[in-house]
Amino acid sequence: MGGNPNYRTQLTLPNRPIPPNPATPSPSQTLLPRNQSPRPHPSPPSPSGGGGSSGSRQRRNNKMATIVNTTEEEPMLAVVRFTAELAWADAGPEVADPEVTRLCLEAQEHILAGRWLDMASLMLASADLLLTSPSRVPDKDLECILSVICSLVTKVGSEDEALQITELICAKLTQQPDDKPALRLKVLFSLYNLLPSPYGKAFVYKKALEIATAGKAAECIIPSFKNIDSFVSEWGIGNLEQRELYLAIARILKDHKGMTKEYFNFLNKYLATFKGSDDDSATIGDAKEEAVAAIVEFVKSSTLFQCDLLNMPAVAQLEKDEKYQLVYELLKIFLTKRLDSYLEFQTANSALLKDYGLVHEECITKMRLMSLLDLSSHCSGEIPYSAIIEALQINDDEVEQWIVKAIAFKILDCRVDQLNQTIIVSRHTERIFGMPQWQGLRTKLGVWRGNIASAINTIRANKVSEEGAQGMQGLMIR
Repeated sequence: MGGNPNYRTQLTLPNRPIPPNPATPSPSQTLLPRNQSPRPHPSPPSPSGGGGSSGSRQRRNNKMATIVNTTEEEPMLAVVRFTAELAWADAGPEVADPEVTRLCLEAQEHILAGRWLDMASLMLASADLLLTSPSRVPDKDLECILSVICSLVTKVGSEDEALQITELICAKLTQQPDDKPALRLKVLFSLYNLLPSPYGKAFVYKKALEIATAGKAAECIIPSFKNIDSFVSEWGIGNLEQRELYLAIARILKDHKGMTKEYFNFLNKYLATFKGSDDDSATIGDAKEEAVAAIVEFVKSSTLFQCDLLNMPAVAQLEKDEKYQLVYELLKIFLTKRLDSYLEFQTANSALLKDYGLVHEECITKMRLMSLLDLSSHCSGEIPYSAIIEALQINDDEVEQWIVKAIAFKILDCRVDQLNQTIIVSRHTERIFGMPQWQGLRTKLGVWRGNIASAINTIRANKVSEEGAQGMQGLMIR
């Protein structure tokens, strides 16, 4: 069977034929994630020699195999037939035909009885050769076969059975994840879209992260990270599951160029899952490395001027940690102090900064902007040039340059009064936005609300006066 590349077989199943199911995708189609159009299936190669009938025949050779569903055969049965023939191709027709017939009959019984979990096990066992040796089948055909297997989750009568099938499929796809990871991820996304269960979707997405990490195919899954918040809301997963999810994403983004801001954001999400409760006491120590990484990313970033790290229990634990105590002190300087404090720290700990890849000149630039924000938060709306010169340790002619820089970063809104050598601040970014800042915002909103109510009352009173005056004028005319 395997020695003759022009060998053909046509197998007619005994018993009653399986009617086509319009809800099941044809093997000549590929299930794709939403918002993607299916690609046309490649045309089958023409048989060698004279013409031959298409029917249910499949051409078999040692280099390539293509599935084209040209019969009324149940697509799932066609997949079992094709994979079985491929698996037994080297055994010869005397051995292969009975085995193929046996597998097809078993598949037919599962379909008729609605035993979809057994059907999934059978199809995956038959397709195991394709997954372990994918070079024997073109990618489009392999994707098609796996998509037909994934469609089984739409046929089951319960979510539990759908989840069991999902686990079987994911177990197969996560084997050898570095072999065609993009194709494996595409199939998982197809499975994700077919599942009705939020838990099942979360499970599949987690497996996709594993394949993207092991297969170094981060670019295939990174675009979905912008929707993580809506995913988490839809899945309804708990705090521990969220923690694992955010950590897995952060590790994917860590070494991906151009994603430092996203990496920092997911580190924040991960660290925020530690609430400081007794339940976290056994695991919060595991977050120390990520807490240090988040601090370093914040200090290193030239565009981040606000964060909540200082108030997080996972970060606060570093204050009493012998190894990371100085890193926590550095964060505290950037969020609560001014340039002079940083310069003192740098003088005593220059080696530490170098070890974490922090450039002293870049830190000075950021710290000057941070010091300007600190001045803005403690002034009564006006900052004299002299205070800026002292806090930022700059020359007289550099004041406006740093003000422009702060405005360009959108961390400060102000007017410059050159005559009086002051700036009038209308808005500034708070380096830490904790409870005191929320209380201050509440106070401001209360004042604004009172002002608006007073203005409305004034308008109403004026309107009543005008209407009264117009009424008196009308009486006088009469």
